[in-house]
This record gives sequence, C-alpha cells and structure tokens, in this order.
Amino acid sequence: MNISRQLVLLCVSVLVASAAWAHHSFAMFDLEKMVTVEGTVKEFQWTNPHCWLQVMVPDGKGGTQEWSFEMGAMGMLARTGWKSTTLKPNDKVTVIMNPLKSGAPSGRLLKVTLPDGRVMGPGGNAPPPPPAG
Repeated sequence: MNISRQLVLLCVSVLVASAAWAHHSFAMFDLEKMVTVEGTVKEFQWTNPHCWLQVMVPDGKGGTQEWSFEMGAMGMLARTGWKSTTLKPNDKVTVIMNPLKSGAPSGRLLKVTLPDGRVMGPGGNAPPPPPAG
C-alpha cells in the first residue's frame, strides 16, 4: 500500500472515531420515567450540538429552582418548527421530560407546552412511553 493511500485511510479513521466520540448516549436519563414541571423560562439556548432550555420551577418552599432541559440540535429543532425566538425569558411553560437518574434538576425534554398552547417536541423523535403496568 502506498503512503498516500495509508494517509487517506488514517484520516478517514480519525474522522469516524471523532464523530463516534462526539455523539453521546442518553444513559444518564431515566427513560422509564416521564416527569412534568411548570415554570418560567430563564433562557433558551439556541446552540449546537444541543439546544438547552433553562426554566425556573417553584420549589414548594416559596422559592424557585433552576432546571435544565437538553433538546435536539438547532437543525433538528428548525425542521420541527422551532426558531431561536420560540421561547423568551419569563414565558410560562409546562415541560414533560425524562429526569436525570441522579435526581439533579435536569432532564431530556420530551414536550413543552408554549404560552400560546402549542406543544413542541425536542427536535427529534421522543422515545416510546414506558410500558404500562
């Protein structure tokens, strides 16, 4: 095998490996649970590789707790009707998510009900609901 062919194969191998490394799993989320929280948008981060929604949720003690929700990539969201301006600070939302297994205030967004009543997804296909029973 000549040196230029070896170099091409090496470059392809590095690219494939880096793409696999960059993609992460959803193993940290409890995909068997769906939790609903209501709160006020603090920030909607229209960024790659994943968009994020920060929501201030009442803590039941008179205060609030910041929750972080991971969503799909900008392109995935845009294909399903999202825009960078879909959510603004102080918007009231209801979020359905798969919580973190650790119990920290974060999760994988499955659906969000916007102030105008529209229901939007995470930008990709949500996992199937957990089995009944």
